[in-house]
Parts: sequence; structure tokens; C-alpha cells
Amino acid sequence: MNVFKNAKIYTMDGKAPLADTIVTDGNEIIYVGAGEKAQKYMGEKATVYDVGGKTILPGIIDSHIHPGMCSRSAWHVRLPWTEDVNELLDFVKNYGQEHPKEEIPFIYFEYYPTSMFDENGPVKELLDEAISDRPVLCQDFGEHLCWINSKMIELLGVDKNTPDPSKLEVFVRDEDGNPTGWVKEMAWVHFADNMFEAIGWKPPEDLSEERMKPFFSLMKESGITAIFDALIETDEQIESIYNMDKAGRLFTYYDGAVRFWKYEDLPEKIAKLREYQRLYTTDHIKFNTMKLFLDGTNESGNSASLHEHINDPGNYGEIMMETEELAECFVLCNREGLDLHIHMVGDRAFRVGCDAVEAAQKTAAENGEPWVCQPVFAHCEVVDPSDMGRPAELGITINWSCHWSGGYFGEEAMNYYTEEKWRRMYQFNPMLQSGALVTFSSDVVTGYEMHRAYPFFGMQVAATRIDSEFPLDPDKYPESMRPDGSARLDLETLLRGYTINGAKQLRWQDKIGSLESGKVANMIIVDKDPHDVPPGELKDIKTEAVIFDGVLIKGEL
Repeated sequence: MNVFKNAKIYTMDGKAPLADTIVTDGNEIIYVGAGEKAQKYMGEKATVYDVGGKTILPGIIDSHIHPGMCSRSAWHVRLPWTEDVNELLDFVKNYGQEHPKEEIPFIYFEYYPTSMFDENGPVKELLDEAISDRPVLCQDFGEHLCWINSKMIELLGVDKNTPDPSKLEVFVRDEDGNPTGWVKEMAWVHFADNMFEAIGWKPPEDLSEERMKPFFSLMKESGITAIFDALIETDEQIESIYNMDKAGRLFTYYDGAVRFWKYEDLPEKIAKLREYQRLYTTDHIKFNTMKLFLDGTNESGNSASLHEHINDPGNYGEIMMETEELAECFVLCNREGLDLHIHMVGDRAFRVGCDAVEAAQKTAAENGEPWVCQPVFAHCEVVDPSDMGRPAELGITINWSCHWSGGYFGEEAMNYYTEEKWRRMYQFNPMLQSGALVTFSSDVVTGYEMHRAYPFFGMQVAATRIDSEFPLDPDKYPESMRPDGSARLDLETLLRGYTINGAKQLRWQDKIGSLESGKVANMIIVDKDPHDVPPGELKDIKTEAVIFDGVLIKGEL
């Protein structure tokens, strides 16, 4: 039995939000409250820790993150951060000369600023000037666009007669239908095996425990004790995580989602999820969610918009499916007792999503079927004011990646939207005020940005609308704050979104997310009380100790 006394404990339990003592027995919390009432636990068998007035919080929950993608990106080459295309091309050329194709047969660079090119994107001929003897890819900063050279197009086997994989995954083409070298939503991956076979090489992208070690080490160091994997990459990834858990080396609760593309392939993907449930479910691992990308990104111009693009009349972006088909997906998930987590960015995608939930709930009611599916809408970057109250009405959970709240993606969306619409982006307070459940996450997808998963960094950006790493022009935006200031999120909302609300999204609220008797002893000790720290300094809070399932996995007591 362990007793932690003389602490400032924020329990995230609405009935008893503050305490100074917490008692654990094994992996379970058995008491949270005032120290004078905890004397009965302080017997010979108890180990008593005087925390010295430091703050204890529930273990953090990142409710949308990508361990597989982060781990598979380790071999990528980091580009210098520049808006000068010639400087970027000089770096690419020099790197190619220093590393001949015999050493690196395929080079994957990240990132070029999305703002480096206009809505027409880059062309292959420009990249050919730097390297033409092997396939080369430059990933854009938003991770939804990439720029490839002619050799890569050739080895992929893609030409004007090759159909695009989907409405979102496309090779941008010239007037004759030939690929220009600009690719949206990783369309090239569908043809990657052609290229790898041609060059006789594959990148080091296995998802062994060793490959994923940096990711899970960061989770432990950051105090993140539960995650939602928003897109399971491979069977190997799940087997590795399962083996880590069986060996006692998985220090996070893990909930993983299986991706589908359209209603037609949903039954097959549900069958895959059932396989994962059967083979890999443990006390720490579960699978209960299907994942769909409904549209693209605002910066790519392929989000689903209620308004036509400012420079392209008649273009409202792209959407993978309309209301009727999406409603059918919800009906099927509901019958299967599964949740549906949807990437959606544009205001039209949000409206279609809400309309689909409403239609599916009506169908369920007409059929006498209970509504058990939990819809989770991720990102929701721009929402029409008339739709702000619908998540609360329909029981939709909203998931937001806090570290995007400032200048991370710059002004690129204004290539397609008016400035007025751009300024309305990333606004969640009206939803919160209407009673919607809002959860927070990082959605990091690569080693390049993995450090930004640190929860107090995300809290700082969301609380200030200022990104200390990628600030907006201070001459245009005072203090580099992304407008509108009314969209800043308060600390209590942020703490709940990273703890108990995240647990509700993952359907683990009876086990984790708050510090209450009967729940699992997942908690962190930080060096400063977040309530005493100015919003602009939240990222400097240090996670000194992490306790997972009642065991100290980081720090000293």
C-alpha cells in the first residue's frame, strides 16, 4: 500500500475535485481525500510519500495519435526550414551527391512548407533538377501533400491512364492527364510495391518493439498513460504492442482503430477488427473503433467546404461520401456495437457528418435498435456557426489536436478560403458551451514533430493561440496570436479534455481519467501547479514522476 500525502491533487472527479492525499493498493486507488481521514491507511504495511506540496494529476490521455506512423518515419531526411525553393533544392541536390543511389535508392525528405507553392502545387521537373537518378519524395508540412520527381512516377508505374485510388488520394495532373509530380493524400503508397520491386529495396519500416521504442519512451516521459491509435498501420504493429504488454513493457493503455474507405469495404474491415479483438485484447489493449477519412485538409484545398474556393468557382473541395452512405456506415457500426472516429476538416464535411448521425439514429429508432455507437469527429477545423450546437444534441464527441491552435499551419488555407472564414477556424468554445464532449490530442504523425505530443505544450498553444515554434507574423498578428482570441481554451477545459473526457472517448472512464477510489492508479506528479502558471509558460511544466498501474515508471519519490 502506498500513501501520497501533502499533495495538491486535482482529481478530475466533479464530486470531489480537490484532495491532498491519495492511497493506492497494487494498481488500484482506494482512497482520495483529506489527509486527516487517511490515518487508518498509514500502518506498518504502508509506504508513505510526502510529496512536498507538489501537484498530482491523472495520467494524461492522448486521444488521437499515430505510434505506427511516427515509428515508420525514423529513416526520413529532415529538410531545412525555408520558404526559398532554391535553398531547398540546393539541400536536396547536395544530399543526393553525398549519398549516392547505391547507398540510398529512395530518398524521403520532410518537410517543405505548404505555403512554398500556390494552389497549383509544385512540378516534377523542378525536383528533377536536384535529383533525377532515383526516386525522390518531398513531404509537405501538413503531411497530406507530397512532391515527387519523374523517376518516382516512372517506377510507380503511374501515367495518364492510371486511375486515382480515391476521391481524396489523387495524382494532380496536367491538361493532358499526365501526373505533374504533386500528389495528394499519399496516393503513391498504393503503387509503392512497384517502385520497391524495381529498385530492389524497401525502407526500414518494420514495426517491431525496437522500432517503436522511441515513441513509447516519449509517452512514458511525457506522462501519457493512455492513447488512441487513430490508424493501425500493420498486423506486426499490434503483435509487437501485444508482446510488449505480455512482457510488462507497455506502460500505456492502448486503443486502436481500423481504417476503412467506403461502406463497401466496411464489413471486411470490421472482420479485421474482430480478429484483433480475438487475438490481442488484454487489460491494457482493446479495439472498438472504425476510422474514416471523410475529407482532406484546408491547406491542401481538398477539405469539403460549404463555400467554393475563392480562386476556383464551382470547387467545393472533396468528400469521400455523402450523407446517405455515411449514415449506412453509422447504422452498421451501431449494430456491431462499434464506434466510428472520423477525420473531418471542412464545414461541409462537418455538416454531412452531423446529418449522417441524425439519420442513422432515426433509422435505429425506427428499427427498435438501441443507439450505442459513439461518433467521434476529429479536427473539425472550420464549422458553420449554425452547426455548433449539433454535437451536444446528437451525442457527438469532438476531438481537437491542441498544438495546431496557433500558427502551425500558417495562412495556407487562405489560398482557398476568405480571410473571414480562416479567422473562424479552430473555434470550439461554442460547442463546449452547448454541452458537447470535447477531447484533446496531438495527432503527431512523424518523428519530426513527435516532441509536440508533450501535453503541456499542446495546452499552452491552445490557451494562447500562439505557437512558439511556428509563430505567425507579429507585424500582422499582434504577439503572433492566431485570431480570434475568443477561441482560446481555458485551463480547466484543457485538463479535463486530456484526462476524464479522453477516458470517456476511449470508453475507459470507469478505469482511468480521474483519481477516484476503485480506479486504476495512473497519475503524474508535476513540478508546478498548472493553475499557477501563466498560459504562455505551460510548456515549461515538467513531469517529474509517472505512476502507471500503481508502479513508478519515471522519476523518484
